[in-house]
Amino acid sequence: MTESLDQETYKKYKKAAQIINGAGGTPLTIGDTLIKILRHILPDEEPLSYIKYFKSKTSQTIEQLIETSGLSEEEILPNLIKLAKVGLIFNQPNRHGVVVYRLMPFIDVGVFEYTFMGELEDNKENRELAQLYHELTGGLQDILKNNYSAVEAWVQKRAPVDRTIPYTINKATGNEIEIVVDQILDVPEEKILPVQKVEKLVEKFDDIAVGHCFCRHQQDLLGNPCKQTDIRENCFTFGKSARYTADQGFARLITKEEALDIIRRSDDDGLVHKAYHPHFDTAKDETSLCICCNCCCGQAGHNSVNVNTTRYIAQVNQESCTGCGICVENCHTFAMKLNEENVAEVGERCIGCGVCAYVCPEQAISLKENERIVRQIPPPPE
Repeated sequence: MTESLDQETYKKYKKAAQIINGAGGTPLTIGDTLIKILRHILPDEEPLSYIKYFKSKTSQTIEQLIETSGLSEEEILPNLIKLAKVGLIFNQPNRHGVVVYRLMPFIDVGVFEYTFMGELEDNKENRELAQLYHELTGGLQDILKNNYSAVEAWVQKRAPVDRTIPYTINKATGNEIEIVVDQILDVPEEKILPVQKVEKLVEKFDDIAVGHCFCRHQQDLLGNPCKQTDIRENCFTFGKSARYTADQGFARLITKEEALDIIRRSDDDGLVHKAYHPHFDTAKDETSLCICCNCCCGQAGHNSVNVNTTRYIAQVNQESCTGCGICVENCHTFAMKLNEENVAEVGERCIGCGVCAYVCPEQAISLKENERIVRQIPPPPE
């Protein structure tokens, strides 16, 4: 049992954790580590008690919450504000101007992201919190070892968490990266195509906020600074998500020009653009943009579990490739390899980010249209 918590208090936190776990995102193992995290960010048990009112319905107006709880607005509202300040409640108006209070999950996208998006002092308390999250997510190998078939089945049916937005310019030449369009004979079904250029994504929104990359921020607190970039503030939120993160102090509002400058500097370091949509629905406007490194970010690497949607796949011109290996060194998902002829080849883990095409000094890599979902899961532990 978690230290310093009596049995009754532990049960309260466990019950709240179960409800939060059901709010979406990635489900987490409910045990001592998760209880410690919840206790860490919410030591006050009064707002904790309000989480139970979201058990049956995770999104509610104040009128609905009054009916659900049997309490007055004066009793409810101060506690909702406290929950919003730690990233557990999203409290922004809907398209009709009515404020909706939505319970957020622990991760993808929720408390973890909002906590480390803000500027945290490098002190004992925050280092402990970073370590707790590391222990929580670091148990993946044990989960895979004991429940691999269940995790594999879950990954196969899960909706994509993020959407890759590709590079469009080659770094060495300044020329546009070639986009190879597949010839479609049948008339395709009409649908809304999300923007494929990060600059156009920024131009869509009047409200833009930037916060710390939560993955790199956590790793800094763990004493593992990023090996790919010194940039920390390049996690963007848009529209009402920008207003929410700014209101709660997780991020700060910036201009479009500032956002584009941060993106350009991030591109120089070969970071990957990943957009997020409400309820993973790419027909809806983006809520946020992560700009990911290949060493800290939780959705990259051999041992990551991720479901990504992309419109492209890298394609190597075998005659132009000199086998320099720069693309292999810079590939975020380890999809790029050199074959026996010392020529680059693309594997199935490719998410079409275009970093390889961006850094290729020979401009031997293009992006081919290949709309699909990439499901990443490491091999079973031995």
